[in-house]
Amino acid sequence: MCCRYYMEMSPALRPIVEAAQRSRLYKASIEKVAKPLITEGEVFPDSLVPVIATSKSGEKSVFPMVWGFHVPGISRTVANARVETAAEKASFRDSWAAHRCVIPASWYYEWEHVPTPSGKSKTGDKYAIMPKGGELTWLCGLYRLENNFPHFVILTREPGDSIAFIHDRMPFILPESKVDFWIDPERNPHMLLGSAITDVVFEKAERGNAL
Repeated sequence: MCCRYYMEMSPALRPIVEAAQRSRLYKASIEKVAKPLITEGEVFPDSLVPVIATSKSGEKSVFPMVWGFHVPGISRTVANARVETAAEKASFRDSWAAHRCVIPASWYYEWEHVPTPSGKSKTGDKYAIMPKGGELTWLCGLYRLENNFPHFVILTREPGDSIAFIHDRMPFILPESKVDFWIDPERNPHMLLGSAITDVVFEKAERGNAL
């Protein structure tokens, strides 16, 4: 799963943030969602953040979007969708087919799930995780309009071997070279499932500082 990530105002991230601030949708967000655009720091579900997607004219663009779908029968917003089943689930299949996006992050956070003698698990250390050698972490997601404003979820998959001890899920992450393919509504997203990044670096996160 992925329910936290971090944005560090780096040279790689700054132009993406600035593009979101220049977008027409950003001005509309002040009235429609009444949330500040997160430009750096730890990001939580329900936040308004920069997201990369294809515009109506077919151009790669940056838009402010709210993290989380509202799904009937579920009281909290849904932050994640499983990449293995998103194409089949009623809440995600239309977005899977035509409304895919990428959420730029510096790294994401996950909490270690520690097994207990009772067979359950308890929450352990918090880890900051990002692709090895990457400037940014390109989290793949899906988006849709809710009340005429875009909302997104982050896709998850089985973890790479090196971080399986932390959690049994990790975000679906692609290399930057695959971003344009992923967000193109004319492309088949299943063709990229084998390109997911699982070679990552990680360290324990303390007081919001990591990597």
